[in-house]
Amino acid sequence: MTDPTILIIGTWDTKDDELHYLASVIRAQGGRVRTMDVSVLGDPSQPTDHSKHEVAAEGGHSIREAIDGGDENRAMQIMAKGASLLAARLHAESKADGVLILGGTMGTDLALDVALALPLGVPKYIVSTVSFSPLMPPDRIPADVQMILWAGGLYGLNSVCKASLSQAAGAVLGAARAVERPDRTKPLIGMTSFGKTVLRYMVPLKPALEERGFEVAVFHATGMGGRAFESLAAQGAFACVMDFATQEVGNHIHGSAISAGADRLTAAGRNGTPQMVAPGCYDLVDLVGWQPVPDALADLPSHAHNRLLSSVVLDADRRRAVARAHAERLAQATGPTVLLLPEGGCNEWDRPGADLHDAEGLAAFLQEMRATCPDTCTRVDVDAHINDAAFADTVLDLFDGWLADGTVARP
Repeated sequence: MTDPTILIIGTWDTKDDELHYLASVIRAQGGRVRTMDVSVLGDPSQPTDHSKHEVAAEGGHSIREAIDGGDENRAMQIMAKGASLLAARLHAESKADGVLILGGTMGTDLALDVALALPLGVPKYIVSTVSFSPLMPPDRIPADVQMILWAGGLYGLNSVCKASLSQAAGAVLGAARAVERPDRTKPLIGMTSFGKTVLRYMVPLKPALEERGFEVAVFHATGMGGRAFESLAAQGAFACVMDFATQEVGNHIHGSAISAGADRLTAAGRNGTPQMVAPGCYDLVDLVGWQPVPDALADLPSHAHNRLLSSVVLDADRRRAVARAHAERLAQATGPTVLLLPEGGCNEWDRPGADLHDAEGLAAFLQEMRATCPDTCTRVDVDAHINDAAFADTVLDLFDGWLADGTVARP
């Protein structure tokens, strides 16, 4: 088996020693190295495989343009664009099996763009002085990126920073050796959900869909899970989408940090992928549990799920806003789209008699959803709770219809 090739990216004019050290560790472990320079002003001690001039040109710019702009932020964005495009091309051409990027705040800004440009499943490691920092907004963090703090290494090599650098080098090489690439020979269905205490439809649906010859991937819709789901949908990885936990839409419009970004519930529709959508947990907004509840939501009842996550229960007006946000996103769909509305409630805690049941709020949401459902959707009102067998049966009946008429190709 050919040893993996790791693409090492950094500003080789200022981080030459550190980047050479990373390369030496990878080579000592039997890996191969390809180097990319994203410097602007200076030059490396020896040529890299991909020069700063090549990087800038890949994005349609030049180093002279980056320098003459007189703005370091603009210059780094020029390099980030070129590095992202070049890294994606090198991976597509099987010239890079993983990527390792080193930087401070400038380099980390670039690193996030590069990592986002690479498909889910490609090993990506960032060594940064601001790893895990709130400086990084959730919508810029790739769903499968790995980070380690570049501790004690802002200037020059020492035993402290070598501990971090060597771990990063070994981790990305080990990941590139061990990764099992997704099997695209079997059609994949992308589904969103939460744990079985709140949403349970995946329990009957997954084996039933597998019996029909499909692979099913269920994504935990807590921000990063939704980002991974949308990323794969944008790549056209799904034969069909069953997006039944769309809470991240409400999280985003109500300002929660637990967000999958403004584009949640759009990628499958833009691609024309057949999709079924149901508003699982639409009535809750999840918040970072160890932070104060935002003033805008402070008047709502709240529940501490654990020390990491709390939820607030939306009132009728806020639920109507969530319905409109769903409609706006679904209006962008170019392919077959079904909106299922479970009339008995959309999470286990919202059943009649349960702690979070709000009949008035549910009625308000359903009314607004029906009023705003776009022409791009076929609406199906389901006389059941989202966790009832009747909901899963309705989904399977619709899916079998899509198989019969060729909307979804049979395996």
